[in-house]
Amino acid sequence: MRLIRGLHNLRPADRGCVATIGNFDGVHLGHRAVFQRLLARGRELGLPATVITFEPQPMEVFAPESAPARLTRLREKLGALRASDIERVMLLEFGPRLAAMPAPEFVQRLLIEGLGVRFLLVGDDFRFGRGRTGDFALLRDMGRVAEANGAGFAVEDLHTITHGAERISSTRVREALARGDLEQARHLLGRPYCLEGRVVHGDKRGRAIGFPTANIALHRRVSPVRGVYAVRVKGLGSEPWPGVANIGTRPTVDGTSARLEVHLFDFDQSIYGRHLEVELVLRLRDEQRFESFEALRAQIQRDAGTARAFLGA
Repeated sequence: MRLIRGLHNLRPADRGCVATIGNFDGVHLGHRAVFQRLLARGRELGLPATVITFEPQPMEVFAPESAPARLTRLREKLGALRASDIERVMLLEFGPRLAAMPAPEFVQRLLIEGLGVRFLLVGDDFRFGRGRTGDFALLRDMGRVAEANGAGFAVEDLHTITHGAERISSTRVREALARGDLEQARHLLGRPYCLEGRVVHGDKRGRAIGFPTANIALHRRVSPVRGVYAVRVKGLGSEPWPGVANIGTRPTVDGTSARLEVHLFDFDQSIYGRHLEVELVLRLRDEQRFESFEALRAQIQRDAGTARAFLGA
């Protein structure tokens, strides 16, 4: 999969593709159905499938305090796009310059002149450009005009993808995770929900109470999950390693920023700097504040016992 970081990194060979545009947070089953439709049209036209996406996500720029929690970091998203057989990703830095770009200029510079898009798949409620004035109708009209000159594109709207009677969406995945319904989240995503990151140095408090933890940087302003979980950790060997994890601010030690701490069962190796993937298997409880470290240690011992039993560890 070729990753193109910004318009300035486009090469002549990148012209000519079928494309779709969006945040694609979580890369859930609805997104993957869109990608399959895009890949099928690409095969018909003999053109590569390109996903156009943004970093940071627009809401994180326009309304950072109310922006939804990220389901996937950029690295995780790119991995999921690669697994979906997407051939190219056009990654646009979303900031004041891009936000101020008039919608017709966005279409002309990116879709027509930059990528040479021949087929575009977007939602009929898609909005873009300065003041969100660009819409499906503008894309259709500009695509037709340019097509008459041999450089345009056809536009089709995304069909709603449902799970049961409800639309599959990143919002529904977040809601399922927030209430601890990992099974529902798995159905919507088409895979178990995981968090990835690199092991960093912590304050060693877990080791002091008999439960050493691998501290993993979340790289999220807000975490979509909180609490204590039974987990399986990939990246330590040929098989996932069982453990118990806390995701939150650690109120007993007056923490402020969200972090992921994993206690790996029967494991005693230095793994600083390793990149791990933590699969959330079962939510055990909410994060809570304890009156003493002894009370915290006793609760962690109970959590570890429950997680061991559930995971067969």
